[in-house]
Amino acid sequence: MAATKSAKDAFRVASDTPDTVSVSGELNFDTAANALVALQAAFGRGDRHQLDLSAVTTCDSAGLACVLAALAEADRSGHRVTTRHMPEGMRSLALVCGVEPLLH
Repeated sequence: MAATKSAKDAFRVASDTPDTVSVSGELNFDTAANALVALQAAFGRGDRHQLDLSAVTTCDSAGLACVLAALAEADRSGHRVTTRHMPEGMRSLALVCGVEPLLH
């Protein structure tokens, strides 16, 4: 019997690198709500200014909305966050949706 991954285990948010929050795994409808809470907590301290997306394996519109919401909340709190290493699929989705300029 194959092991199944729960939505909580399908992504990881880490703050192991100074000034950076890293996301890995799937950002999709199943994980977006938990990912948003984790991103808000990571950026809430105000000491992280980069979002590294290099290890995101899949992203749908809910995952993209999660990232946008986390960036917007950080901006409202006065903490400018820039994205790094956005996967091509996520960038393409952002372009199609017309939100790519918001992913500073």
